[in-house]
Amino acid sequence: MASGGERRRYDLLRLIDENEPIGSIRLVDLMQQRGYSIKDRTIRLLLSELDDQNLTEKVSGKGRKLTSEGREELKRGDVSGRLERIRERIATLTSEVTYDPAEDGGEVVAGAGRVPAARVDEAFDLLTSLHESEVGPVPVSVVERGRTVKLAVPSSITIDGVLLSRGINARLVTAGLVEYDGEITRYIDAISGEGSTMDVVRLLVQADRTDVDGILHDSEGVLIVDSREFPLTRFDEAQDLSTATRDRIGGVLSFRRPRESGQVPAGTQGWEFASCTYGGVGEMAFALLHEHGLLSEWDSLDGLRPRSTFEPAPALRERL
Repeated sequence: MASGGERRRYDLLRLIDENEPIGSIRLVDLMQQRGYSIKDRTIRLLLSELDDQNLTEKVSGKGRKLTSEGREELKRGDVSGRLERIRERIATLTSEVTYDPAEDGGEVVAGAGRVPAARVDEAFDLLTSLHESEVGPVPVSVVERGRTVKLAVPSSITIDGVLLSRGINARLVTAGLVEYDGEITRYIDAISGEGSTMDVVRLLVQADRTDVDGILHDSEGVLIVDSREFPLTRFDEAQDLSTATRDRIGGVLSFRRPRESGQVPAGTQGWEFASCTYGGVGEMAFALLHEHGLLSEWDSLDGLRPRSTFEPAPALRERL
């Protein structure tokens, strides 16, 4: 998590960027409006440090503005801030999952996306095909209807909440793309970083790196997955819970004991930890809709939703 000093530095750069050129007195007012207890002397010292780092420069008689280096630093800080918020969001949602695969009830983490109302039938044709494939079932919920239809599908993060509710602390360590031909065969791209999974999902979907459509035609494709570590002493229980969850809400799973050959990229697993690689149907569904130009906007961490609000894609399609 970013320190208070780093957050203050980023907020100061952002305010300069939004109001440049700007003087120290105005910056004190704006920082105080944002909850900082800060004096004019402190602002002057901070600005002097930013000048020395070539992040800001003086505009004669008007105050400071950002340099090109300052704008790059602001971009980096914005990325760090977004990832921090994503980590916090994942941790919060994981801790609030109440889903029980044995009862198929409770709340799951869901992603949500919008498709044009005029093309909702086409969207449900694809989701039904995905449901009927070997990665199904695909539970779907219609959240809103209008010029666009907002659909929700369970997220892969649900499985972390299921494990945590049984006292199994799973740590997200890797996300990326895998080749799939009835099972996960190998990673073709991997990005490490605890808690950064969902940002990676958006990146990979928007970069057109997936091939979920391939699964519908020849059972081979490229999927987004995430891998988590959990204590080896809970291997059997974690495997049973994860498999039961997959059977109820879909996706693909792969387990690996320490130092076993397998799909997890090297260097991510210690002797005391096993790993579970999971590709959730929420991520698959949105990737598939994006591949067909049907996804107008989406949020892979839309929040918690009761399992009872979801229906199998074919059944929901018949009612629309």
